[in-house]
Amino acid sequence: MEKWLNAVWYGGASGATLLRPLSWLFALAVGARRGAYAARLLPVTALATPVVVVGNLTVGGTGKTPFVVWLAGALAAAGRRPGVVSRGYGRRGDAPRLVEDGSRAGEVGDEPLLLRRRTGRPVAVGRERVVAGRLLATQNVDVIIADDGLQHLALARDCELVLIDGARGFGNGLMLPAGPLRERAGRLRTVDAVIILDGSRERSLAGRPVFHMRLEATGVLPLTGPREAALPLAGLAGQRVHAVAGIGNPERFFRLLRAAGLEVIPHAFPDHHAFTAADLAFEDDLPVLMTEKDAVKCTAFASSRLGYVPVSAAFGDDDARALLALVAAKIDSARSGR
Repeated sequence: MEKWLNAVWYGGASGATLLRPLSWLFALAVGARRGAYAARLLPVTALATPVVVVGNLTVGGTGKTPFVVWLAGALAAAGRRPGVVSRGYGRRGDAPRLVEDGSRAGEVGDEPLLLRRRTGRPVAVGRERVVAGRLLATQNVDVIIADDGLQHLALARDCELVLIDGARGFGNGLMLPAGPLRERAGRLRTVDAVIILDGSRERSLAGRPVFHMRLEATGVLPLTGPREAALPLAGLAGQRVHAVAGIGNPERFFRLLRAAGLEVIPHAFPDHHAFTAADLAFEDDLPVLMTEKDAVKCTAFASSRLGYVPVSAAFGDDDARALLALVAAKIDSARSGR
């Protein structure tokens, strides 16, 4: 089903017409919900700590997790104390909780666990972002980054950042389920900035400033062992490998490996897939490479043939400075108004 939908959304496959009536109903529901929050018919809660929302208009991967890692690091380097609040998709239970270095992905979700380990900053998960945000605020943070929080309107926000996959854009431009859009593209007019991953070089979109991001692989790491044991990805050029990805856009990971010269045998799994040892039991002795998000779920059955490829968000110097200045100004304005 997921493969077919992606073909309809991004590949021009037939099927969108059949799904259009459901898309119209979805669009009506989204509009009614947004209107109810805007009219305060549904409660909107502002936390005492400024909130920066990171999200997207489409389903699927747009590089949000690497971007949140970058943003948390940039804010910390500027002397701020960021924390991250996340839904924790795929975890057991809905109660809010803090993510620890030793937490398991099944308890807190794969992305929150990755964010905690990569940033070293406090991370809280919870179905209700307001409650999770209050828990996070007890951890001596002075700014909250709401990961994938654009559509969670119960939590008031001081800055909205939207990511777009420059290669796939908005696909066929239709709302779910006929297309990949969670909200209409016009929503861009109300956000504070747009971050485009690997796209064209325009500086403005829907009247909002645009910043350009790329993802860089930092090497290959064993599932068990220190990060210092990383091998350059280029060192595997010409090597045939199994590539495993249970992320929103697996093809991006496969392209990254191919661009480094690897011969890829691709294995795409659904986003947030709960891996088992059987999923990786290929009938040969070739290396198996996976994303960092998948790796946090596979340490219990790690072996010497399993490795993962961390990626980091990167910007040009001018974009990095301008984006951080925009976010900092929003945070400072929110703090002065509280």
